[in-house]
This record gives sequence, structure tokens and C-alpha cells, in this order.
Amino acid sequence: MQLSNQAMITSASEKICWTIADLEHFPDNDKRYEIIAGELFVTRAPHWQHQRISVNIATQLNLWCEKTGLGSTAIAPGVIFSEADSVIPDVVWVSQERLSDILDAAGHLIDAPDLAVEVLSKTTADRQRDYEVKLKLYSTRGVREYWICDRQKESVQIYRRENGILKLAATLFSEDILTSPLLPEFNCLVKRFFA
Repeated sequence: MQLSNQAMITSASEKICWTIADLEHFPDNDKRYEIIAGELFVTRAPHWQHQRISVNIATQLNLWCEKTGLGSTAIAPGVIFSEADSVIPDVVWVSQERLSDILDAAGHLIDAPDLAVEVLSKTTADRQRDYEVKLKLYSTRGVREYWICDRQKESVQIYRRENGILKLAATLFSEDILTSPLLPEFNCLVKRFFA
């Protein structure tokens, strides 16, 4: 009897390690499924304003890309870092020279985008994931710049790679102009993201 109690405790405390293969069996519905370090995160489709902000950011990046030809932007692409790390950033930008090398046959990114952007949702769990879990993932996987956009504050926190990790470089508000050494000659009034 004691052995079976111990077996029950062990099995109850074991953590499930999800992989991208598990995602193939999930329904195609209004949910987002992401896996980070084998942990499954399920969220509802983003708020209308959240999606508008993502489009605004992608539009500004696309306008710059059309002028420079330096890269490509995508909204909510799949990024498969490994079997246990698969996420859907709100917006990404990848340099032209790297893009063909980091896309798989299904059109998913299989390596770090140069820039990842997350638009914060209202829930504490979602905000914590973007500020902590995704920041750590993007940092360890080689993302060069990470923008966290807060629609309530109309602000953008910019994390840049420094000494091998992403560190907070600036917090910009609606009247500030966002520039980046990653994106030569890109400049955008932050409030355009939130219009």
C-alpha cells in the first residue's frame, strides 16, 4: 500500500513536457498555443486593439523595408526554436540576408528573428509571460532586439542584445521617436503604433 501511495505522489508531481508534435493534435480554433521549455501556454485570440497595434507596428516596419530592402516583417508567425520551444510573437522582422536560411519547408521560422515584438495583454499571466518567460527565451535563442508594447501606457520597452543577453535599453512613450541600430534610418513616432 505504501508503494502505491508513493507511486501516486510521484506521478501526480511529474511535469508534462509538451512538444511541437503535440500541437498537431490541438483544434484549429480561436486559441493560441505556445510551448516554452516544454510548458504549454494557451491564450485566447488577442483583443481587437492588440491586433490593430500589431498591424500598425508591422506597417511601419514594412514601409521602412520597402525603402531599404533590408528585411521582411510578419505578423504572428510561428517560431519553432526546438521541439520544446515554439512561440507566436505578435510581430517579427528578419534581415534579408538571414530569411531564407531560417525558414523551414512549411514557412515557419526555425531560428531567432532579428526583432521580436510583443503587445501586452491585460492579464497578469500574459504580461508576466512576455516580461519574463519570453524575454528569457528570446535572450537565450539569439533575438537581437525585443520590443514590449504596452497599449495602456502607450509605451515601448526596447531590449537590445548586450554581452550575449537582452537588456533594457530604453522605455519610450507616445511623443518619443523610436530608432534602432538594428534598423538603419528607421524612425517612428511611438504614438503611430497606438493610433
